[in-house]
Amino acid sequence: MNKLQPKAKKKIESICDRYINENTPLMMILSDIQKEYGYIPLEVQEVVSEKTGLPVAEIYGVVTFYSFFSLTPKGKYIIGVCLGTACYVKGSQNIIDKFSDLLKIAPGQTTEDGLFTIDALRCIGACGIAPAVSINGKVYPKVTIEQVSKIVADYKNKEAL
Repeated sequence: MNKLQPKAKKKIESICDRYINENTPLMMILSDIQKEYGYIPLEVQEVVSEKTGLPVAEIYGVVTFYSFFSLTPKGKYIIGVCLGTACYVKGSQNIIDKFSDLLKIAPGQTTEDGLFTIDALRCIGACGIAPAVSINGKVYPKVTIEQVSKIVADYKNKEAL
């Protein structure tokens, strides 16, 4: 097991303790850890295992099954490109490909500078404004390939200020 900082381990243990009286606390625990740290690495899963008595394999299975959990840190700006049917038909695959080309990362990866992560999303419920892109909760409607460069540049410019 990698060594967690004692403060982080205590925080994770306190998150687990919040749900001690729940019959099935795992999703709540993992959700709180994801919100707190942005990801759930193996050493954190091991602490959760110690506290809950659940096997690490079961915890790992849950973390890797649900796309909203992550094993690695995500970027400051999480670019979610909807690949649901309506968005896909309107060209969202080309949109995600353009983001990937510009940022030199594949979906699911984070840029080396830690600024951007690209996530391929299933339906985000924005079919009427397809193709839709979400960046940290801000939804961009009817995105075109031509707009992708400007969107990336705008976020990079925020960092330069």
